[in-house]
Amino acid sequence: MYLDNERRPALTPKLALRVAVIGAIALVAFGVIFFRLWYLQVLSGDRYLAEAKDNQRREIKVQAPRGEIVDRDGTPLVVNRVGLAVKVTPDKLPTDRAERLALYRRLGRVLRLRPRRIARSVRKQLRVEPFAAATVKQDAPEPVVFWILEHGDDLPGVTVERVFLRRYPYHTVGAHLVGNVGEVNQKQLGDPRYRGVALGDRVGQSGVEQQYDRFLRGRNGASLVQVDALGNFKRELAVDRPQQGEQLRLSVDLGVQKAGQAALAGGTGRGAFVVMNVQNGEVLALGSQPSFDPNLFSKVIRERDYKRLTNPDLGAPLTNRATQGGYPTGSTFKLITATAALQSGIITPDTPLFDGGSLQVGGVTFKNAGGAAHGTLALRTALTVSSDVFFYRLGLMANSAGDGLALQRWAHRLGIGGLTGIDLPAEQSGTLPSPRWRNRLFKKKVLDRPWSAGDNINLAVGQGDLRADPLQMAVAYATVANGGRVVTPRLGLRIEDSAGRAIQDLDAPPARRVGINPGFRQAILDGLRGAASLPGGTSTPVFEGFPIPVAGKTGTAEKGLGRADQSWYVALAPYPDIKYVVAVTDEAGGFGAETAAPMARQILAALFGVKGDKARAGGPSD
Repeated sequence: MYLDNERRPALTPKLALRVAVIGAIALVAFGVIFFRLWYLQVLSGDRYLAEAKDNQRREIKVQAPRGEIVDRDGTPLVVNRVGLAVKVTPDKLPTDRAERLALYRRLGRVLRLRPRRIARSVRKQLRVEPFAAATVKQDAPEPVVFWILEHGDDLPGVTVERVFLRRYPYHTVGAHLVGNVGEVNQKQLGDPRYRGVALGDRVGQSGVEQQYDRFLRGRNGASLVQVDALGNFKRELAVDRPQQGEQLRLSVDLGVQKAGQAALAGGTGRGAFVVMNVQNGEVLALGSQPSFDPNLFSKVIRERDYKRLTNPDLGAPLTNRATQGGYPTGSTFKLITATAALQSGIITPDTPLFDGGSLQVGGVTFKNAGGAAHGTLALRTALTVSSDVFFYRLGLMANSAGDGLALQRWAHRLGIGGLTGIDLPAEQSGTLPSPRWRNRLFKKKVLDRPWSAGDNINLAVGQGDLRADPLQMAVAYATVANGGRVVTPRLGLRIEDSAGRAIQDLDAPPARRVGINPGFRQAILDGLRGAASLPGGTSTPVFEGFPIPVAGKTGTAEKGLGRADQSWYVALAPYPDIKYVVAVTDEAGGFGAETAAPMARQILAALFGVKGDKARAGGPSD
């Protein structure tokens, strides 16, 4: 039977519209897909092909060895050594989690590390560099390495690689000036000075290792490898070899440095010293006691070691007392007081002042050390015998003269209470007390009273709230010795290539000048020379028979609360053509002539090549 076309349902306008819309959508979708495929294959084909090829390549970083550090004669102070690092390669590790944990347990037993610690460290490293080997132990002992190599079948993915590590051949000698290295931290990664440094790189963390890190660091290399679609290693394509960092030559004299460290070690075990050229600021030696062995930081330092090195009860060995000490200086400050009094017109070199053994001001009695009374004397003799009363009077007179700030003004000009600018990080400025300083802290209820004349009297002899370090005192003495140039202490001499050829000189900033009357300067130096050579001089017994003429000043700083006095000595030599200053302090050494002065003689003997010299202690005069 045939269907009657007239009985077929008619296509309504509404249905026709729907069909048209659906058709249009299908046509547009087809067009979009067609043109997208055309764009990808025809217009962008070359770009995506290049990206696909690049996706088969991975760059693995190869760390550069750091440059060496040598003393002024080229003797290596810091070198590199080859260590054996235990690593795991990601493409060889078991994919099964249980098997991988079992591997970490086996590895942990031989390396004496917790499996979870190994897993956490590996994950962290592979997150940053997915195709590089992750370090499990930086410096593994040879017996451990041999065991790993022998049991390689049971340790899939575990390899041993040679790495460059820092070696400090003289251990604790010069530790505070050379510093140490360690893995870059998050704060440093954000510092422009560490541009190009990646997580896991080792950079300088203290001392000249940190100060000159940009030169010592070198340039990392890279190994370009090909991987398959699953990320598995296929072959090495190219190698960009790392470039070793440049060599740093210091002004340090290793022999003098050793002598200084030995002198400090022979005292109470806590102190510091500095040896510096008074003309150009070159530092020949700088040390702090107790010291530490930077070789500890060549590996990943343990938390208990770090706590020990920063423990105040153990002397906080990481603290550099030469630049961060902050001590009362005792009578070594009298050079500064004398300069201030002379230059401010408070006295002349021949102004007589009476020393009856004590001075009473405002109900407080200020006495000479040892109860001595020197009678009437002028500046030269006052420095020679270290009359406290003479300088008490200068402090009192300075407090009443003009604006009362002559002592503070000249102390600041000579470098007290400010940074010296030495090329070492973390230097501290100390404290130079003044009326404004004390009154401000009194208003904040930090201190118990405002400024008084007694504070200036104490300051005149290096007591009270004064806090300075051996380097600041060395700069002050050098300024008087050289006629008024405030030199900037420098350790770095120049940057060199591996053969010792100069690449760049490390010049210090121009010396700041202060005007010191030549006659006043000579009067002060005469007094210091007498202190080390004339009868009654506070350090004359110490330097008796010493072949090098010395001018110097003892200092004994009282610290109160039952604590032992701090011993100081600052020496200038050879006299009168002064070239070097030696500043040394012992935190609990007592009288300056008993402890610090013999230390200074021991250092001077090494500095001038005096063989077989035996330092002797002086009497308890200051």
